[in-house]
Amino acid sequence: MKRILSIGDDVIIKRTNGKLQKAMVSEIDYDFQCIKVEWYENDDTKGKEIHFNNVASLNPNLIIDKEDESPSMVEDTGQGSSTSNAIKNTKSRLTHYSRVEESEELSIEGKGLSGARTTRSATESSYKNKDNQVLKKINQLEKSRLDRRTQQAILKVKKDEILKKSQNQPYWQISKMIEEYRQDLSVNTKVSTSSEVTLEHPITVAVRKRPLSDLEIQKNEIDIVTIPNTNQIIVHEPKQKVDLTKFIDNHIFKFDYTLDENCSNETIYKFTAQPLIKNVFDGGYATCFAYGQTGSGKTYTMSGNEENSEAGIYTLTAQDIFKNVYLNKTSRKIIISCSFFEIYTKKVYDLLNHKTSLKILEDAQQQVQIVGLTEQVVHSVEEVLELICEGNKTRTFGHTSANSQSSRSHVIFQYYLRVENNPDIYGKFSLIDLAGNERGADTFFASKTTRFESSEINQSLLCLKECIRALGRKDCHLPFRGSKLTQVLRDSFIGNQSKTCMIAMVSPGIGSCDNTLNTLRYANRVKELSGKDKLATQCRSEIKPQTNDLTKKSEYIKQNKDIIKVLQTSKNEAEELLKCPYYNLDNYYHDLNALLTDVISNLIKIKDVI
Repeated sequence: MKRILSIGDDVIIKRTNGKLQKAMVSEIDYDFQCIKVEWYENDDTKGKEIHFNNVASLNPNLIIDKEDESPSMVEDTGQGSSTSNAIKNTKSRLTHYSRVEESEELSIEGKGLSGARTTRSATESSYKNKDNQVLKKINQLEKSRLDRRTQQAILKVKKDEILKKSQNQPYWQISKMIEEYRQDLSVNTKVSTSSEVTLEHPITVAVRKRPLSDLEIQKNEIDIVTIPNTNQIIVHEPKQKVDLTKFIDNHIFKFDYTLDENCSNETIYKFTAQPLIKNVFDGGYATCFAYGQTGSGKTYTMSGNEENSEAGIYTLTAQDIFKNVYLNKTSRKIIISCSFFEIYTKKVYDLLNHKTSLKILEDAQQQVQIVGLTEQVVHSVEEVLELICEGNKTRTFGHTSANSQSSRSHVIFQYYLRVENNPDIYGKFSLIDLAGNERGADTFFASKTTRFESSEINQSLLCLKECIRALGRKDCHLPFRGSKLTQVLRDSFIGNQSKTCMIAMVSPGIGSCDNTLNTLRYANRVKELSGKDKLATQCRSEIKPQTNDLTKKSEYIKQNKDIIKVLQTSKNEAEELLKCPYYNLDNYYHDLNALLTDVISNLIKIKDVI
């Protein structure tokens, strides 16, 4: 259906590049036979003038004509026809009425001069009403144009703010998502205090989150780790969809204890190493080790910080050990001795004896012994701190991309408890500061030595992980001989009355997201170890450690010979049965059954003796 083109209508136009565009008519110029159109593109209003012919070719449903250009309401003859021609040639819609003079005589059929004037007045009024409607439309268009430009200005300001924010903080979108998640999360603001009761587990796993470092702040990194309560931690991993839309994947982990960046070393110690001291004084073995990526705060947790006079786990453990020694002084006198050594690239060095090379061997009882290790008797906390200070001077450090002074070796500080006049170890407490695990991408531009160190560190940590997996599968064969580190930690997992605590250190920066997830998954594997006591007993019963007793050795040899003799005799008897020409199968089966019964009976007797 065709309609007359008017201001405000939508038309199809052809752009300079040949593309068809939908636009709105803002003005119609009948003199120059063109229209003016406007459209909105890229946060801006654009316009163009188009000839009537082009409009008609692209919009066949539109008729371009003057409004109310209908035939005159009066019929003219003679001079009236000349007046009608004058009206058609007039440019203005109103001026042609003023050109009709009152003195001119018009011959109008059926009407006088007064009737013609009345008709002219009505027509003029009609045109004025039409003009008012056109003005209203123009005002509406102008208002809508101003509104669009205002919206464009607002959008431009927002766009500039986003651009500025992106330059200052490239992760602002991820940060906003994390903040919204934290607001929606029902956060339990419970803080770990000294009044809380610590849990008793054979293996305890605690996670500590450190604050953002100066280097991370300088790189405009954001905190992607949330600790809502004392046993839960959430990692917000940034990801990107195929259409480049950013989103976060929230990984939730649960551990025995999760401690945020506001916790002190003393609070960490209360929930990790302190509960193990009682086990040591009860005659057991205890191990506390810190695990995490390079620069996550392991050495700070274990050794403390001299600048702000914050004691580490080494110092706090020494204080509690000597406190317990003084409390138990009346019942028995306990002698405390210490050793300090490091494992660097498959070699062991004594840090209390000028980094002398040591060997790790197993004795006849399959107990790990470090040959030549220096043990020094200590009588106070001050002497312990002197030993630690002396050992740290010769400890192996290196420069990495994450830390200017990174530990490049596994460091073990051990307390030995012995009852006076008894050389046997009564209890042992091992404090281990593991070297930081590193990805190959982190050391790609490092020196050859640094890459070699990282390879050895990761290999030893992998061996530790394989041992943990074997424990989780309840395998009786545990690959502790895979590295020097796992040999040292062997007693921590399957020793008598052994208890272990793992402190997993995590970095909150977005650049450390992969390393943080790997650390938490590693810690989660340790936490999942169950039935440890039963497993350790089973493994020890099947391993059967050897002794130096010659009598027992001879008994084992005799039992072995008896087994061989029984099997050899049975083999000969079975061969004789095959040589006999049996014509009755029932007799053959009867003799064979009797032979097998005797063999089984003899083997059961030997098994009972063993």
